[in-house]
Amino acid sequence: MERALSLYGAPIYVRKQIVHNAHVVRELEARGAVFVESEDDVPMGATLVLSAHGVAPSVYEGAARRHLHTIDATCPLVTKVHVQARRYAADGHRIVLIGHAGHEEVVGTMGEAPDATVLVQSVKEAEALELATGEPVAYITQTTLSVDETAEIVDVLKRRFPHIRGPQREDICYATSNRQWAVKELLSEVDLLLVIGSRNSSNSNRLVDVARAAGVPSYLIDDETEIDERWLDDVDTVGLTSGASAPERLVERVCDWFRAYGVEDISPFSSVYEDVVFRLPVELRRAETPAA
Repeated sequence: MERALSLYGAPIYVRKQIVHNAHVVRELEARGAVFVESEDDVPMGATLVLSAHGVAPSVYEGAARRHLHTIDATCPLVTKVHVQARRYAADGHRIVLIGHAGHEEVVGTMGEAPDATVLVQSVKEAEALELATGEPVAYITQTTLSVDETAEIVDVLKRRFPHIRGPQREDICYATSNRQWAVKELLSEVDLLLVIGSRNSSNSNRLVDVARAAGVPSYLIDDETEIDERWLDDVDTVGLTSGASAPERLVERVCDWFRAYGVEDISPFSSVYEDVVFRLPVELRRAETPAA
C-alpha cells in the first residue's frame, strides 16, 4: 500500500482491510487509502488493492467489469491454499476447509470451489460431518488457525476418512505457527501474557487462546493505552508477543510503557529466526520497471 500510494498517489481504494491491524489501517487512511467493503464501492477506473486475505474469483470479475486497476496483495501463503482448492475440485474431490465462518480468508477460499467445499470449524463438526459414500475427500485450512486445534480436527478427519488427501506442507502460515510455539515455550516463565493485535486478527486471538489453554492469564491489546494496571497485581513476570500484522513500533511502545511503569528488566525471548521475504505484487513490480 505504501509503495502503491507513492507510485500512483491518493486516493487508492482497498477492499476490506489490507491487514487486520487498526493502527496500520488508520495510518494508511491518513495517507490517502480508502477502505471499502466491496469492489462495487470503487469509482470506475480507479486503483483497487485486494487485501492479504485473498478474494473469490467473483471479486476479480467484478473489478474487471468496473475497469479497475487492480493490485493483488494476497499473501502468497493464502494463494497456495486457493491453488490447492482449485486442484482438488478439478480432480473431483469434496473439499473440507478447516477455518472460521465469515473470516475474509475463508470466504475467499470457499469462493474458489463453492459447490465442492464444506466448512468445518471444530472437532465436533468434524465428527458429525456426513459425506457421500466413496466420495474422494481432501482438506485444506485457513492459514491463521491454532496449530493444536487444527491438528485435532485433521486427526478426526483422517480417522473418519482414511483416504483423505491433504497438503504436502501444512497451510498454517509460518508466522502464525512460530508465534504459537514461541508462546508455548515462554509460558512457563511468565505470570501474564499480553498480545499486541487487533480484535479482528485471527492469529492474534489464537495466541491469547494458547496462553489461556495453559492456564496463564492473557489479554489482547491494540497498544499500550489498553493495558489495565490491575492485570499486573501479584504479577512478577509479563510475557509480550504480537500478531503477525502488528508493526514492531507497537511492541516498542508497550516496552516503553513498562519502562515508565518502573520495569528495568526487559529482555527478548529468542525462538525461531524468520528470514522469509515475499516479493511485491506483480503490478507494482511492473510499474517500477524502467522503460526500455
